[in-house]
Amino acid sequence: MTDPQNPVLQFMLTRRSRPAKLMRAPGPDRAALEPLLQAAARVPDHGKLEPWRFVVLQQPAGARVAQQIMNYAHNKGLEGEKPARAFLDSPVCVAVIASPKPSEKIPELEQTLSVGAVCLGLVNAALATGWGANWLTGWPAHDHALMTEILGLAPQEWVAGFIHIGTADSAPPDRPRPDMDAITQWVQA
Repeated sequence: MTDPQNPVLQFMLTRRSRPAKLMRAPGPDRAALEPLLQAAARVPDHGKLEPWRFVVLQQPAGARVAQQIMNYAHNKGLEGEKPARAFLDSPVCVAVIASPKPSEKIPELEQTLSVGAVCLGLVNAALATGWGANWLTGWPAHDHALMTEILGLAPQEWVAGFIHIGTADSAPPDRPRPDMDAITQWVQA
Protein backbone atom coordinates (compact mmCIF):
# COMPACT_ATOMS: atom_id res chain seq x y z
CA MET A 1 0.00 0.00 0.00
CA THR A 2 1.29 3.45 -0.85
CA ASP A 3 1.70 6.17 1.75
CA PRO A 4 1.37 9.78 0.50
CA GLN A 5 2.57 10.95 3.94
CA ASN A 6 5.81 8.99 3.65
CA PRO A 7 8.63 11.08 5.19
CA VAL A 8 10.93 10.47 2.21
CA LEU A 9 8.29 11.74 -0.20
CA GLN A 10 7.60 14.71 2.08
CA PHE A 11 11.33 15.51 2.06
CA MET A 12 11.42 15.33 -1.75
CA LEU A 13 8.37 17.61 -2.04
CA THR A 14 9.87 20.27 0.24
CA ARG A 15 13.64 20.01 -0.33
CA ARG A 16 15.49 23.24 -1.05
CA SER A 17 19.15 23.78 -1.77
CA ARG A 18 21.05 26.16 0.47
CA PRO A 19 23.16 28.79 -1.30
CA ALA A 20 26.89 28.38 -0.73
CA LYS A 21 27.01 31.98 0.52
CA LEU A 22 24.81 30.94 3.48
CA MET A 23 27.12 28.08 4.49
CA ARG A 24 29.64 28.08 7.27
CA ALA A 25 31.77 25.61 9.18
CA PRO A 26 31.55 22.96 10.25
CA GLY A 27 31.13 20.81 7.23
CA PRO A 28 31.01 17.04 7.18
CA ASP A 29 34.26 15.31 8.02
CA ARG A 30 35.35 12.22 6.14
CA ALA A 31 33.31 9.86 8.33
CA ALA A 32 30.14 11.92 7.78
CA LEU A 33 30.80 12.47 4.06
CA GLU A 34 31.52 8.86 3.08
CA PRO A 35 27.90 7.63 3.51
CA LEU A 36 26.68 10.67 1.53
CA LEU A 37 29.02 9.72 -1.32
CA GLN A 38 27.82 6.10 -1.10
CA ALA A 39 24.20 7.28 -1.30
CA ALA A 40 25.03 9.51 -4.27
CA ALA A 41 26.63 6.60 -6.11
CA ARG A 42 23.41 4.55 -5.88
CA VAL A 43 22.07 5.80 -9.18
CA PRO A 44 21.12 4.12 -12.44
CA ASP A 45 24.42 3.03 -13.96
CA HIS A 46 23.72 0.90 -17.00
CA GLY A 47 26.59 -1.45 -17.65
CA LYS A 48 28.06 -0.76 -14.19
CA LEU A 49 30.54 1.63 -15.81
CA GLU A 50 30.75 4.13 -12.94
CA PRO A 51 31.11 7.05 -15.37
CA TRP A 52 31.84 9.49 -12.56
CA ARG A 53 34.25 10.06 -9.73
CA PHE A 54 34.57 12.43 -6.77
CA VAL A 55 37.24 14.95 -5.77
CA VAL A 56 36.63 16.12 -2.20
CA LEU A 57 37.95 19.60 -1.45
CA GLN A 58 38.10 20.33 2.26
CA GLN A 59 39.43 23.58 3.63
CA PRO A 60 42.07 24.87 3.10
CA ALA A 61 41.95 23.19 -0.34
CA GLY A 62 38.79 25.18 -1.15
CA ALA A 63 40.65 28.43 -0.48
CA ARG A 64 43.50 27.27 -2.73
CA VAL A 65 41.03 26.48 -5.54
CA ALA A 66 39.37 29.89 -5.06
CA GLN A 67 42.74 31.60 -5.43
CA GLN A 68 43.58 29.56 -8.53
CA ILE A 69 40.25 30.55 -10.09
CA MET A 70 40.81 34.23 -9.28
CA ASN A 71 44.36 34.18 -10.68
CA TYR A 72 43.23 32.42 -13.85
CA ALA A 73 40.30 34.81 -14.27
CA HIS A 74 42.57 37.83 -13.85
CA ASN A 75 44.97 36.52 -16.50
CA LYS A 76 42.11 35.79 -18.93
CA GLY A 77 40.10 38.95 -18.27
CA LEU A 78 37.22 37.03 -16.73
CA GLU A 79 35.12 37.72 -13.63
CA GLY A 80 36.61 35.54 -10.91
CA GLU A 81 35.34 36.81 -7.56
CA LYS A 82 31.81 35.36 -7.73
CA PRO A 83 32.74 31.82 -8.88
CA ALA A 84 35.62 31.69 -6.42
CA ARG A 85 33.48 32.87 -3.49
CA ALA A 86 31.60 29.57 -3.13
CA PHE A 87 34.88 27.70 -2.55
CA LEU A 88 35.69 30.12 0.27
CA ASP A 89 32.21 30.05 1.84
CA SER A 90 31.57 26.32 2.00
CA PRO A 91 33.71 24.14 4.26
CA VAL A 92 33.49 21.16 1.87
CA CYS A 93 33.10 20.99 -1.89
CA VAL A 94 32.76 17.74 -3.79
CA ALA A 95 33.66 18.07 -7.44
CA VAL A 96 31.64 15.45 -9.29
CA ILE A 97 33.67 14.50 -12.34
CA ALA A 98 32.00 13.00 -15.39
CA SER A 99 34.30 10.24 -16.52
CA PRO A 100 32.64 8.56 -19.50
CA LYS A 101 33.82 5.07 -20.36
CA PRO A 102 34.07 3.58 -23.84
CA SER A 103 31.14 1.23 -24.35
CA GLU A 104 29.47 -0.36 -27.35
CA LYS A 105 26.28 -0.89 -25.34
CA ILE A 106 25.94 2.20 -23.13
CA PRO A 107 25.82 5.53 -25.02
CA GLU A 108 27.67 8.47 -23.56
CA LEU A 109 24.35 10.29 -23.12
CA GLU A 110 23.18 7.62 -20.64
CA GLN A 111 26.46 7.99 -18.78
CA THR A 112 25.94 11.77 -18.65
CA LEU A 113 22.45 11.30 -17.23
CA SER A 114 23.92 9.01 -14.58
CA VAL A 115 26.45 11.61 -13.48
CA GLY A 116 23.66 14.21 -13.21
CA ALA A 117 21.78 11.81 -10.96
CA VAL A 118 24.92 11.50 -8.82
CA CYS A 119 25.03 15.28 -8.36
CA LEU A 120 21.40 15.50 -7.29
CA GLY A 121 21.76 12.39 -5.15
CA LEU A 122 24.65 13.97 -3.25
CA VAL A 123 22.75 17.23 -2.71
CA ASN A 124 19.70 15.31 -1.46
CA ALA A 125 21.74 13.02 0.80
CA ALA A 126 23.42 16.05 2.37
CA LEU A 127 20.14 17.91 2.84
CA ALA A 128 18.40 14.81 4.23
CA THR A 129 21.07 14.47 6.91
CA GLY A 130 20.82 18.11 7.99
CA TRP A 131 23.65 19.74 6.04
CA GLY A 132 23.24 22.69 3.73
CA ALA A 133 24.08 21.76 0.15
CA ASN A 134 24.12 23.38 -3.27
CA TRP A 135 25.02 22.18 -6.79
CA LEU A 136 26.92 24.85 -8.72
CA THR A 137 28.88 24.99 -11.95
CA GLY A 138 29.77 28.35 -13.54
CA TRP A 139 32.45 29.08 -16.10
CA PRO A 140 35.27 27.44 -14.08
CA ALA A 141 33.52 24.06 -14.31
CA HIS A 142 33.45 24.36 -18.10
CA ASP A 143 37.06 25.49 -18.54
CA HIS A 144 38.79 22.17 -19.22
CA ALA A 145 42.32 23.61 -19.03
CA LEU A 146 41.69 25.18 -15.61
CA MET A 147 39.96 22.11 -14.20
CA THR A 148 42.71 19.85 -15.53
CA GLU A 149 45.24 22.01 -13.68
CA ILE A 150 43.20 22.10 -10.46
CA LEU A 151 41.53 18.65 -10.41
CA GLY A 152 43.68 16.54 -12.72
CA LEU A 153 41.01 15.81 -15.33
CA ALA A 154 41.70 13.21 -17.96
CA PRO A 155 41.10 14.35 -21.58
CA GLN A 156 37.60 12.81 -21.77
CA GLU A 157 36.52 14.04 -18.31
CA TRP A 158 34.58 17.16 -17.36
CA VAL A 159 33.10 18.71 -14.22
CA ALA A 160 29.41 17.89 -13.83
CA GLY A 161 29.07 19.96 -10.70
CA PHE A 162 30.56 21.38 -7.57
CA ILE A 163 28.48 20.22 -4.60
CA HIS A 164 29.10 22.65 -1.75
CA ILE A 165 28.26 21.27 1.69
CA GLY A 166 28.31 22.91 5.10
CA THR A 167 26.20 24.19 7.94
CA ALA A 168 23.34 26.42 6.83
CA ASP A 169 21.02 27.77 9.50
CA SER A 170 18.57 29.34 7.10
CA ALA A 171 17.09 28.82 3.68
CA PRO A 172 16.08 31.43 1.16
CA PRO A 173 12.38 31.84 0.44
CA ASP A 174 10.96 29.10 -1.73
CA ARG A 175 11.02 29.88 -5.42
CA PRO A 176 8.14 29.39 -7.84
CA ARG A 177 7.79 25.75 -8.82
CA PRO A 178 6.71 24.29 -12.17
CA ASP A 179 3.06 24.34 -13.16
CA MET A 180 2.54 20.58 -13.28
CA ASP A 181 -0.51 20.85 -15.54
CA ALA A 182 1.55 22.77 -18.09
CA ILE A 183 4.34 20.18 -18.25
CA THR A 184 2.43 16.92 -17.83
CA GLN A 185 0.58 14.94 -20.46
CA TRP A 186 -1.55 12.01 -19.30
CA VAL A 187 -1.97 9.17 -21.83
CA GLN A 188 -4.42 6.39 -20.97
CA ALA A 189 -5.00 4.61 -24.24
